[in-house]
Amino acid sequence: MDTDRHHGAWRSNGGIDLYWIPLGAGGNGYVRLNGKVYETIKARLERRRPLDLYHTALEVRVPEGRFIIENAWPSPDADTRSRGVVLEGPVFNRVLARFRPFRYEVRCWRDGVIPDAGAAVSSPQRLSDDPLLAQNLLNLAASVPVVIWGRDELGTGEMWNSNSVIAWLVARSWLPAETIEAPKGGRAPGWKAGIAKACRQGG
Repeated sequence: MDTDRHHGAWRSNGGIDLYWIPLGAGGNGYVRLNGKVYETIKARLERRRPLDLYHTALEVRVPEGRFIIENAWPSPDADTRSRGVVLEGPVFNRVLARFRPFRYEVRCWRDGVIPDAGAAVSSPQRLSDDPLLAQNLLNLAASVPVVIWGRDELGTGEMWNSNSVIAWLVARSWLPAETIEAPKGGRAPGWKAGIAKACRQGG
């Protein structure tokens, strides 16, 4: 890829980039171990080999600036404004969501950061150079459906999680979310759940 041309397009037109971040990157051993155990069990049930698991995030540029869109759990503190939080949702149970450790947050963070971007694989993946699509995606961020994280409320066979949020935004922005694939040898659990929710809402 022509790096100068790539960044020039960002500056002049805006666009949408997708990041594939290995689950547990950044030294979070508990998340990494939990993911490996989950994927081992899932693979055995589906009679396939285990795959690498990925968490996704978006970098969006529009004339007004650069934004990071990411779904994070747990919500670390009450200073949600400082990291561009546009909504919070329940983890495991809506009643438990009264306590911060059981809330996730969707961020649309101007000039924000993806904490583990340095560990991203095959990234950034350009999804669009269209500034109108980029603006539409930003406008949708605060409208992400508040589905319970860690449960399959939609009956898709996948639990709703951070990848579901990103997939929902991509699909609702008229981008071909169903054709987007994780890096070779990997998968993004929850991606299909986000697409399914977007399709059911239609429009």
